[in-house]
Amino acid sequence: ETCNGDPARRLGNEFLFATMAQANADALNEMGVKRVITSCPHCFNTFRNEYPDFGGKWEVTHHADFLQFLLAKGDLKPKEGTGATITVHDSCYLGRGNGIYDTPRQVIEAIPGAKLVEMPRSRERGLCCGAGGGNMWQEESGTRVNHLRAAEAANTGANIVATACPFCIQMFEDGIPAVQPDEEKRTIRAFDIAELLEVAVRPTARPLRDGDVEVPPGVV
Repeated sequence: ETCNGDPARRLGNEFLFATMAQANADALNEMGVKRVITSCPHCFNTFRNEYPDFGGKWEVTHHADFLQFLLAKGDLKPKEGTGATITVHDSCYLGRGNGIYDTPRQVIEAIPGAKLVEMPRSRERGLCCGAGGGNMWQEESGTRVNHLRAAEAANTGANIVATACPFCIQMFEDGIPAVQPDEEKRTIRAFDIAELLEVAVRPTARPLRDGDVEVPPGVV
């Protein structure tokens, strides 16, 4: 298994994308895979909408939908409440690309005590985090999109911005310190919805950053 190839395609390297896509499709078909579950909307979109051209005929599920499915079945039972105010950032490929807006919010709403607030630009009107189209690896001119989006998230009064995309997490982790440079006064952190749900389901779990740096008490 290699990268799904989406960054290569968005940067214009169609040959590299096709090579990676075909290798992945052949490997998964050889193993008899019926369903692919991914935590990355870029992978989700590529496997679901582009890999059929390379022989990929699997059912593809994003982890936001899968987590909500497990919650609805009762297989995941949040136990610990939180007083956190949470705003949701809609990943481009998950939201506008594939119409998945509700399940990330339903996962958050399943956490006892969580308060959900929306940014002015959300759902169909959501703003890109700045990573799309290969921009994660390119220097931007003018105002950085991730700095703008981090400011929008912070201005909601939320102390957590939740998303369901590793690209978005990385862009917020770069953007938040830019708009709130004083770490001691920083009011917001970025987490994947799965990290937040894990803490609610397993109260002893704490999302970690940089290997062994624990989140300050009260953030989650």
